[in-house]
Amino acid sequence: MRVGSRLLPPALAVCALLADAGGVHGLAGWLVLIALPCAAGAAFVGVSDLLEGKSRLPGVTSSVALTLLVLASTVRDHAPRGAHVPTLAVTALVAAVIVCAIPALVWVLEPLRAPRTVARLRTEP
Repeated sequence: MRVGSRLLPPALAVCALLADAGGVHGLAGWLVLIALPCAAGAAFVGVSDLLEGKSRLPGVTSSVALTLLVLASTVRDHAPRGAHVPTLAVTALVAAVIVCAIPALVWVLEPLRAPRTVARLRTEP
């Protein structure tokens, strides 16, 4: 999977959070709605990579992020017009961004893992 397809949903979610912070709630709602098919595509590719035997972390995190974005969009859509943005919607967006960042964090911390030792075979004289 290309990196751009994994970065688009969290980028749109961050833009939605910034739009909410700026008071442009209508734009934020549209950004969350646009992020849904992007997140679905990333989740489908991640799950297909998982089924091929590749790393399971991107598939799991993409699927969880998609679920959180659907939750944020649903809660936001059912809020009364003109009311404040529901806390659950904002929390789900923040959680989706954090979940999308987990594979990058694992990639950065990977060199800190203890190296695996190779068992040496004893050769008897």
